[in-house]
Amino acid sequence: MTDKIDLAPMSVRQLRSRRRRLVKSLPDIEGLITGSVVDQGRRCGKEGCRCTQGELHGPYTYVVLPRIQGRTRTVYVPKSAAAAVRQGAALSIEVQETLQEISAINIELLTRRKLP
Repeated sequence: MTDKIDLAPMSVRQLRSRRRRLVKSLPDIEGLITGSVVDQGRRCGKEGCRCTQGELHGPYTYVVLPRIQGRTRTVYVPKSAAAAVRQGAALSIEVQETLQEISAINIELLTRRKLP
């Protein structure tokens, strides 16, 4: 849903119909994760370890969560949960895009005084 749709030429009926379709298209959000999934290598700090020569341990998967009170939180993701976490993060983007479009439709209806 990356393309912006010009809502202005649409009728009130078309806007409401589109909004209903978008609401019905929302997926099950039980597995939703708001954050970015990243893979990183790590250094262990032991003298003589291969990581001191640039060959990092890993890669390990992490979720970088949105800032709360100015701080970013990073959570380790075990390999067994990596696929589910990636799906949850992708789901978050999909849901956010759908909600933004629903909001845009509601704003358009509001400007026309036809929101309810």
